[in-house]
Amino acid sequence: MQSKILSRLKTFRLLSIILLLLGAALLAFMVTVEGEPGAIPLFLCLTGILSFLFIQKKINAHAG
Repeated sequence: MQSKILSRLKTFRLLSIILLLLGAALLAFMVTVEGEPGAIPLFLCLTGILSFLFIQKKINAHAG
């Protein structure tokens, strides 16, 4: 059961990294094309960072 929880948390960690990378790519595109960042890329980056930190804290709690 413990390993199933850890594998699920690691999957969520990967999803948060993908969300962060998607937000960063969209942010770079928006700055290049429009000259200013939009709210959605900033929200994606912030959500990716916060979810990564939260999930990493959960992984450390379950592993330790």
